[in-house]
Amino acid sequence: MQMYLLLMLVDAAAILAGFAATAWFYYADPLANDTLLAAQLLIPFYWSAALTLQVYSLSGLLSPGFARRRALLAMLIGAVAILVVAFFTKSSANYSRVAVLLGGFTSTALILMLKRELKPLIERHCGTTAINVLVIDDGGEALRVPHAFHVDAREHGLSADLADPHMLDRIGLYLMNMDRVLVTCPPERRAAWALVFKSANVQGEIVDREVWDLGVVGARRGNNFGSLVVSAGPLGMRSRVVKRAFDTAVALTALLLLAPLLLLVALLIKLEDGGPVFFIQPRTGRGNRFFPIYKFRSMRVERLDHAGNRSASRDDDRVTRIGRIIRSTSIDELPQLLNVLRGDMSIVGPRPHAIGSMAGEKLFWEVDSRYWLRHSLKPGLTGLAQVRGLRGATEQESDLADRLQADLEYLDGWTVWRDCRIILQTAAVLVHRQAY
Repeated sequence: MQMYLLLMLVDAAAILAGFAATAWFYYADPLANDTLLAAQLLIPFYWSAALTLQVYSLSGLLSPGFARRRALLAMLIGAVAILVVAFFTKSSANYSRVAVLLGGFTSTALILMLKRELKPLIERHCGTTAINVLVIDDGGEALRVPHAFHVDAREHGLSADLADPHMLDRIGLYLMNMDRVLVTCPPERRAAWALVFKSANVQGEIVDREVWDLGVVGARRGNNFGSLVVSAGPLGMRSRVVKRAFDTAVALTALLLLAPLLLLVALLIKLEDGGPVFFIQPRTGRGNRFFPIYKFRSMRVERLDHAGNRSASRDDDRVTRIGRIIRSTSIDELPQLLNVLRGDMSIVGPRPHAIGSMAGEKLFWEVDSRYWLRHSLKPGLTGLAQVRGLRGATEQESDLADRLQADLEYLDGWTVWRDCRIILQTAAVLVHRQAY
């Protein structure tokens, strides 16, 4: 992403430099207004066309030839766009046709030259493949992938143990910032690794020699090995940018508007028993990694349950007087707006659960192994399960099953408009008979 932004700025600088050089040559004044104004008009049109044509993409980073061809086409589209704008605004007489034409040619030449000259810089910062690949050897066939990180699971103490959240947290640390992860393991451990990858927000693959031998359609082949793609990875770049921008805007606005209420609640909690205002508890987030969740403390200090082994129930003797009010109105959850700003959470997503949460007599992941799939997105302040009224204590296994089904439904096809709809629906369930 940093390199894409750098290349966009370099292209814009090349356009400005090309038109300035033309103005200096044609007018003996590099700051001639009409020429520089044409450059300023061209830049947004060029950027729009370049983004659409994937000038700023992995292919554009790895192949200067691809980038130059697409950049040339983007310049042509930008030039046509300027001509259309000038025609409909009747402003073509304000520009020198010769100066604009020469400026366009000079800018194009600079952009094409820089695409070639910047390749060493791109390779130095992004590597020869521009993606991070991790290969985990968990006792399968030997595999070496050029330019990849290789980890021996036995030496590093890694195992796909779906009954151990701490182990999944460790694996999540290894998978951070990886664009593609392959594991080579015996057949009996493939299902477990598949679930780990599906929940870890990465493109995960399980190496299988038969895929190469059979040439299965839909599998990935290369370097004399084959792999089954078992998870598709995170949202696309644009979707992630939109979701993060949306989360940040909503969280900042909410914190500013709710600041008086938050200060009042903090004061009341402090006055009741003198204990800490916030309750901080480790929860499982995106990629199965732990993060500290913030809540207003609603229980007595000596009765706090940091592991989440006991769900709150109606008339719970651990809850304070102010705690009962803020829990019934969901005000105790508002400090998680700070988690959203930190990037731990999203406004909308599956609710994060404590490690020791139980449904009936079983831990959540023991009820249904698909439970880990809900961690492929950031957890949220609210979600599809919450607006459907699926909240409160999980006294029976079915209580978790209904919520899990709603969470998996949310994961299937994210859109910002659905997030907006869920936020609006949340207002109707802030006060709920199951909120205690």
